This record gives sequence, structure tokens and C-alpha cells, in this order.
Amino acid sequence: MRRSRSRPNRNRLFPLLLAATTVPVAATLAPAATAQEPVEQISNGDFAGGLQPWWHTENAPASVSDGRLCAEVTGGTVNPWDAIVGQNDITLLDGESYQLSFTASASVPVTISTNVQLAAEPYTAVLSERVALGTEATEFSYNFTSDLATDGGQVAFQVGGGEQPWTFCLDEVSLRGGEAPDPHEPDTGPRVRVNQVGYLPSGPKHANLVTDAAQPVAWRLADAGGTVVAEGTSSPQGLDPTSGQSTHHIDFTAFTGEGNGFTLTADGETSYPFDIREGIYTDLRTDALAFFYHQRSGIEIEAEYVGAEYARPAGHLQVPPNQGDVEVPCQPGVCDYTLDVSGGWYDAGDHGKYVVNGGISAAQVLSVYERALHTDGGDPAKLGDGSLAVPERGNGVPDVLDEARWQVEFLLSMQVPAGEELAGMAHHKVHDANWTGLPLLPHEDPELRELHPASTAATLNLAAVGAQCARLFAEYDPAFAARCLEAAQTAWDAAKANPAIYADPEDGVGGGAYSDDDVTDEFYWAAAELFLTTGENRYWTEVSSSPHHGTEVFTDGGFGWGSVAALGMLNLATVPSELSTDQLAFVRDAVVRGAQRYAATADAEAYGLPYAPYEYQYVWGSNSQVLNNMVVLATAHDLTGRAEFAEAVLTGWDYLLGRNPLNQSYVTGYGEYDAHNQHHRFWANQSDPSLPNPPAGSLAGGPNTGLQDPVAAEQLAGCAPAMCYIDDIESWSTNEVTINWNAPLAWMASFAEDLAGTGPPPQPESSCTVSYRVGNEWPGGFVAEVEVTNTGEEPVQGWSLTWDYPGDQRVGNAWNARVSQSGSTVTARSESWNGTLAPGASVTFGLQGTFGSANPAPGEFALNGNTCA
Repeated sequence: MRRSRSRPNRNRLFPLLLAATTVPVAATLAPAATAQEPVEQISNGDFAGGLQPWWHTENAPASVSDGRLCAEVTGGTVNPWDAIVGQNDITLLDGESYQLSFTASASVPVTISTNVQLAAEPYTAVLSERVALGTEATEFSYNFTSDLATDGGQVAFQVGGGEQPWTFCLDEVSLRGGEAPDPHEPDTGPRVRVNQVGYLPSGPKHANLVTDAAQPVAWRLADAGGTVVAEGTSSPQGLDPTSGQSTHHIDFTAFTGEGNGFTLTADGETSYPFDIREGIYTDLRTDALAFFYHQRSGIEIEAEYVGAEYARPAGHLQVPPNQGDVEVPCQPGVCDYTLDVSGGWYDAGDHGKYVVNGGISAAQVLSVYERALHTDGGDPAKLGDGSLAVPERGNGVPDVLDEARWQVEFLLSMQVPAGEELAGMAHHKVHDANWTGLPLLPHEDPELRELHPASTAATLNLAAVGAQCARLFAEYDPAFAARCLEAAQTAWDAAKANPAIYADPEDGVGGGAYSDDDVTDEFYWAAAELFLTTGENRYWTEVSSSPHHGTEVFTDGGFGWGSVAALGMLNLATVPSELSTDQLAFVRDAVVRGAQRYAATADAEAYGLPYAPYEYQYVWGSNSQVLNNMVVLATAHDLTGRAEFAEAVLTGWDYLLGRNPLNQSYVTGYGEYDAHNQHHRFWANQSDPSLPNPPAGSLAGGPNTGLQDPVAAEQLAGCAPAMCYIDDIESWSTNEVTINWNAPLAWMASFAEDLAGTGPPPQPESSCTVSYRVGNEWPGGFVAEVEVTNTGEEPVQGWSLTWDYPGDQRVGNAWNARVSQSGSTVTARSESWNGTLAPGASVTFGLQGTFGSANPAPGEFALNGNTCA
């Protein structure tokens, strides 16, 4: 259910409350006595967290250098308020005493105005001081009593009014007094949590009820007219460690009707509305891919393709005030040449472009099309020429490849030229010399752009993407394909010659560091892609001897830009190649085993997500990790057709689209309560109402236990892992957008749309028998042995056996298999050592359980979804 609408910003830090009348209060120089430790009202006053949430006017561009904020104030202004550095969302209480202190200096002696005031008209001040600055950093302190009651206050350093340009530097800003802000209480809406977009008629349909009830609760499913179409009772799940919530599980899979505006009611609560119909992911595939055109650098974003709201001039083409990206110099001491690195996609909410982040993003966008080419359920025509709103439509090339090419061209441009030191390597990144504030459209960015040193990780990203580009563009543009392959092979050779050049983890001024000191996974990925494209044995030797050539690439935390071996394994398993039968069986078995791991995780998690990192330490961009685990599940489903993999994919979608502890859809424009204040410099409506929110199909980063930004650190302190998220533009560690998060979103939306068109997931033909024997029984307990035999002609890879107990039996523990139970349904999955069931072979496992009044044997078993004799 996609909705675009206006609504209040429910997760703003504070509502605006203006006093009716105000009277300025004079400042004093003596500190005020307080009965208790005064509360700090300033966020990031020491600038350790960068520039945010500080802002500046365009004529006072500021950045953080050597731990302090410095603004280059232009000359020719008349009034002090013509140029400002400030911070908003300051809470002031009527009658409370405050102390403002700061350290400041100027490049030339100058007098500024320092105000604490309302952030909007009439800008009433409770403190206004003229402060004389010299060239030495000096500490200032002022006390005052507020006669305003507002959460919309502002600390403003008014630095205008001078004829000549000068530099203003600021540090250790503090405003202490008043009361501590109330702890953030997220608006989680109704206690019934559903996928707010909807469900496939033939797919699983799960929901959660947040309740402390110990017994099952009745539920009702109603259509848009209020007619009850299904009902049942919930299953208590106990305390969810990811959220601290006690939950019940609601399963309404049996209902297969279609329609819009269904609601689910339980325990006196009614869910947000949702749809049940085919095609619920059609728009999402298009919107998730359209994100990349919005993020293009070096080209005008035209209203014809995005609408007037999102149209903007080309960024970073050296049209003033831009200083790049056509002739970009290196950082001092790195190189003595310039490169034209215009084009590509802006990485995230800032204007930086990074090869390691851009590499995985380009690869997964290319893979959207490559999967459609080689998968029985895929349909490349749906991704063909004319399928996306991009300028290249109508050129005879699939639009998704056109979009990917915009980024691939940038990656190629980052290669060190022949004849230079480290020729063939790739520069790690290009971005501003200093951090910029928000909002700031790309064409208005005045900062110097710089190339950063080459790295082995970036070089191998170029090798991998170049190889994939070569095989996909061979049909459409042989010359470009040849160029991609040449660059890829040159990069591979350069990386082999320079295997340990790592990005500096401290190189984080003006852009992210993206450092990585283990590139064995990049070598594996690049070798796999080069082998798939060329068939050359030298690359296969690198693949087969790599420590990543096995199931260990599929970790609980998933893969991402810093852990890319899974990309190589997935493509080896699915792209036609010169692999032998045994080699292909090995990589496919590894993918299936990885998917089994994630399916088991989804089955065990209260909210059905296939993501359970160590100690539930949700990482920065956790939603992309969920999606990448879903990519593994989807690939395994493409290979096997097993229903359990499709179900785990769809319950992953449930989590991302609202069935989660926050009752929050993390995709803009999708769901009743969607993320729409993501951290971004020009989709910045929360900071500037004249600018738009992110377009539909933009993925928020999601819960992050690290809380690395000031807003998250203040508002979410002590949060349970899945609750560590706030839809606020200043929370870049939980609420940014990036290309490498939208890339798996697009991949998975394409898979889900293809899955929706196939009806119930297809099942492979197989034959099997099952023997279930109770070897020992006592009052209330039993031990059973289960033997499964493959009577078919093909091996069964990664077996999974399910059955329903007719009584009230509950499994306590098991051996030789991983056994879980939901309601009466039991699922036994293979271990790593017994996952292949050859024709005619059997496997035996045991379990211990309990029962109440009777212990009848199950009547029917299914192996990988197929009924056994």
C-alpha cells in the first residue's frame, strides 16, 4: 500500500511552542548558582561529531577543522544577522536561569552579536551580546534568565556586517540550565503490527500483537467495508530481546482473498490498513531503481523524469560555486595530476562518491538484470528499454543497464592513469575537502573536491564490477564491454602487485573513511567475476584457493561493502560459466546452506526478520543487512524452489514495511507510517520546507545500536536494539539513505515482483519416505527417532522436514538436526555435515518432547515442501 501524503512530523525532536509576549533580559558576567547540575541544551558543542546539527548561512560556509568549527565569512554585508552560524531546537523555560559559554576567535579583530532567541519570527531574544573577538581563542561566558517558554529556541552567532572577508572559529559551546528534555517516546501506533504495504494472496501472512497476555488472544481480519473475513487466536511468543516487547504471533496465511484496505484487530487494537493482492511490489521495483537517477552527479535531474519537486541543476561540473569534478586534484602529497571524475552517483546524504560503496551498489543494480536473464522466474522484458524514467530510454539498451552504466563510467574514471605511480589502481574516493551542512543542493556546494589515495579494496571493486559490466554490455555495446574488461584485468593485476594498500581510517574529514584492512573477500569477489566473464583458469585458481570459498561467507550479520565475498559466491551459483558439475554443486550447496541459516533465523525471530547479529548489535545500515540476507534466501529459492526460502524472504519484507517493533515502514512512500525525514542534503524538507522529502522508494538505514550521531545519542540512549531508530534528518547514523542500501532494495523488489507472478512457490519433484518411532515414553514425556530416506533419483540439497503434531506435543531438544516448533508445526533442518541426502540414502535424527493427555504420531511429513510416503 503506497501512500504519499502530508502529515505531521511525529518524530521531530520537539514541537514548537511560542510565548505570546516576551521581554529581553540583560546578561550578567557572574555564574548563576543552581541547586543541581544544570542540563546541557547544546548538541555537539565540541564538534566531535562533525558539523551537525550546527547550520550556517550560505555566505558563511563552515566546516570542522582541528576539532573546532570555522566559517569563512564573506565581506560586503551590512547587518550582523546577514551572516549566521547557529543551532536550532533549543529548549528554554520561562523563569529558568542559563549560562552560555563558548570559545571563539577571528582572523582579524571583529565584533559579532551573540544571541539566544526564537528561531522564527519575531526572533525575540533572551540574550543579545556584542562580543569583541581577537585572533587568539578566548573563552566567553554569559548568564541570563529566560522569560520565554519554547522548544523552538536558537543560539545564533551573527557574524555579518563587515566589508572584508574573515574567518570565524568556534569551540566548546555550552548552554546549561533548564530541565532535561523528556526521553524520546516513539509513536509506535496500534499494538497490532502488520506489513503496511500488504501480502501476496498465495504467500505467508504474519502479524504481531504486542501484549503481556499469557494466553492466546482472539483476532479478526476485516475487509475495507468492515466485514470479518477470517478469525482465529494468537500464539504467545514471550519477550522479544530485540525490542523488550512481549509479543504474540498471528498467522492468517489461510486467507487467500484479495482486496485493499484490510485491517487486523486483536486485544482491542486495530492495525494500520494493508492490501492483499498480486502486484504489490510492482511500483516498489520501479521506485527503488529510480532512486539512482535522483542521486546522479554531473547531470541535470529533469522534471520530465522526476517531477518539478525533485528537478535540480547538474552538480559538480565546475560551474561556480562548484569546484569539481571535471579536473579534480589529489589531496596534497598524493599525486600531481587531476582526473575528470564527473558523473556517478552521490553515495548518500552528502556529496561524496566512494569506489568501495559504489562498487557493491553498481554490482547489485547490474545483478537486478543479470538475475532476470538467468532465472526461470525472471523476466528481463520488465527491466527493458522504456521501463524506467531515465534520459537514455529509447536507446535499445535495458534501462537498468543504462542506470548502472552511469556509475560504472565513474568507477572507470577513478583508475590511476598509465605511466603514473600505482597505475591501474583505483582512487578510494572523491569528496569535499570539508564537511558541508544541510540543506545544500549539489550545484551550490562551494567546497574544493579532492581525490584520495588509491586502495587495494577500491581497485578490486573496480575489477569485479568491470568484469560484470563486460559480460552484460557485450550484447549492447561491445566497445564499452571491452573497455570494462580491460580496466578490470588491469585493476586485478595492479591489486595483485599492491595487495595491502588500505584506506586510512582517520581520513574522515569531508566524507566517510570507508576503511577496510582485510581485502581477502574483495580478491575472492573480483576473481569470481573475472572467471565468470573470461573462463580463465588463473582466476578460478584464486577462487578455489580462497578461504572465502565456502559457507562462511554467509554470516549472521550479512554482507555489505566491507564484506563482499558473498557477491562472488552468489554469481558463481547462478551465472552460466565453465564450472564443472561438481564445482557448481559445491557453490550452490554453499548458497543453500547459507539460506537455511537465514530461514532458521527468520523462523526463530519474533518479527520474522532473517537477521540476528551477535548479541543483537544492529549495525549502521542494518536494513541493508536484512535485505542482503534476503538476497541469499531469494537466490536459494531461485535454485531450489523451496517454499521455506520464499517465506523467509516475505517475512523479511514484512519487517521492512512495518511489521517491526516500531510499527515503522522504512521505505518512503510505502505504508501508513513511513520514514520520510532521512538524512540528506537536498531531500531536506524537515530542515527547509521549500525542499522535498525523499522520493518514494528510498530506504532508511534502520536501527543502529551504535548511536553515532548526537540526535540518536541523546534521544535513544538505552534503547533496545530494534528500537534504536528515529526518523529525524539529523540522525545520520540511523536515518541516512545510501546507494548501497537502495541497491539490494531494488534487487529484492524485482525478485518479489517476479515471485508474485508465479503464484504459489513451485516445488521440485522428489520422493521420500519417513519413519517416525517413539522409542521411549513416560507420563508427560517421550523420545522419538525419525528416519528420512530419499527414494528419488536426484540428491536433496539442504533438506528440511516438516510435520504437524495432532496432539499437544512440544519438542524440547533434538540431535543430528536443528528442530524448531511454531504452534503444532515442527520443522527439522539438516546440520552442516548431513545436508546432502543422496538417492537411496537415509538420515536419522532424534528428539525429546513433552505431551499432556496423549501422544499420537504425526500423520503426514513433507521433505522440502513435498509430501513423503
